[in-house]
Amino acid sequence: MIIDDKHYDVIIVGTGAGGGTLANRLASTGKEILVLERGDFMPLEEQNRVNVDVFKKERYRAPERWYNKNGEAFSPQTNYAVGGNTKIYGSALVRMREKDFEEVEHQEGISPAWGVKYSDFEPYYTEAEKLYMVHGQTGGDPTEPFRSSDYPLPPIENEPQIQKIVDAISQQGLHPTILPLSLTRAEDDPTGDSEVFGIVPALKYSNVTLKTSAKVVCLLTNSSGEAVRAVEAEICGQSYLFFGDVIVLACGAINSSALLLRSANHKHPNGLGNSSDQVGRNFMKHHQTAMVELSAKPNSGQFLRTVSINDFYWGDENFPYPMGHIENTGGLLQDIIFAESPPILSVLAKGLPGFGLEHLAKRSIGWWMYTETLPDPNNRVRVSGDKLYVEYTPNNIEAHDRLIYRWIDVLKKGENRLGNSVFEKLAVYPRGEVTIQAVANQCGTCRFGEDPATSVLDFNCRAHDLDNLYIVDSSFFPSSSGVPPALTIIANALRVGDHLMERL
Repeated sequence: MIIDDKHYDVIIVGTGAGGGTLANRLASTGKEILVLERGDFMPLEEQNRVNVDVFKKERYRAPERWYNKNGEAFSPQTNYAVGGNTKIYGSALVRMREKDFEEVEHQEGISPAWGVKYSDFEPYYTEAEKLYMVHGQTGGDPTEPFRSSDYPLPPIENEPQIQKIVDAISQQGLHPTILPLSLTRAEDDPTGDSEVFGIVPALKYSNVTLKTSAKVVCLLTNSSGEAVRAVEAEICGQSYLFFGDVIVLACGAINSSALLLRSANHKHPNGLGNSSDQVGRNFMKHHQTAMVELSAKPNSGQFLRTVSINDFYWGDENFPYPMGHIENTGGLLQDIIFAESPPILSVLAKGLPGFGLEHLAKRSIGWWMYTETLPDPNNRVRVSGDKLYVEYTPNNIEAHDRLIYRWIDVLKKGENRLGNSVFEKLAVYPRGEVTIQAVANQCGTCRFGEDPATSVLDFNCRAHDLDNLYIVDSSFFPSSSGVPPALTIIANALRVGDHLMERL
């Protein structure tokens, strides 16, 4: 084993939305900061793949096997690279609503209160939107939360074809609004991510060190077990040991909890930070369904997501419980998560002679539907030997089904208004729900709270059991809400960063 002879003030494990943002936040302190990333820099051509290759299975899968609740192996769609999963997300950065931070009744149970308020996060949401160059527009959304300032940059206009659909939806009394997007507007890499806005600015400071291809395998505590003393990582087949005063995990909700469980020792026999037996439990990921409409005219297949619909976020006149969030997919030749959903376009192509996969992608308008899942201690990340298990049974299913059928009704009415010149008439709307393999929007495995008996972290995201261990990915979420978690992860990293600057 090689022991790094440099002692670090802070060691950050992971460079995604949480880790990359925190590195940026702490870089100017002058403290010695080490950032460890399991992957490497992602080639530009992989980040911006805009052809039918995006539908090739396992292009964006991790080179490892995980196991589901039935013990069946799968290759997870999670990205190991500088920037983490923000390199393959849709760049939509949406605020949770005020009520999402409170206790909310769902048809199948309670979504718990966070213990902190929207007002505690609001200044950091504003700061996160500035840091990540979010383009958006206020007004029009009936669920829009309070904002202390407008979006920092103007909205992205809808494609002409999309605008016609938006107008048809508006004529039904609904409120389609602009989807807030993180964009650099650079020609070669237009979408924003935590490499661009987090890691690259941080590396301009000489006190920040980034080591790539560094897979962290274990955290080592001091003899009393009260603090993490060192981080063990594998780099090019060699074991390294790094010592630091503060250790921050940002590996993603699944991998951060797995690392804690794998770091068990005689003082922490069930895993680090796990005296509550909550590490790995309450795993959540949205119900996420992709749906397509078949257009009468082709599109480029490369346009951005721009539309957000939240009229059914808290339910409707027939269902008084939250249903969820809807947004368009953007061009289907660049939507990586869509490509990993069940093979909608492949099946549709077989049933439509003369429509190849790329041709069909350019004739399709895609939609995403998100519904909150509820925390369940039996939905968990578990480690057994060298195997990582993600044991997950979906819940809150009827709410998602109602959102789907409500949206189908909206699309049918809109198509009737627009006529055959815009859409091909289909008897059904092909759709598929994202499976466990695509672990987008994972959260909840190390929830924060006041009570060490029922939570892993305190409200500063420090482990109750270890004085110097923090987590800034989505592990801390007590509930998943109905919107993508990326902006909340970024805002929280800024919030924890302020706490760490005071501590340092």
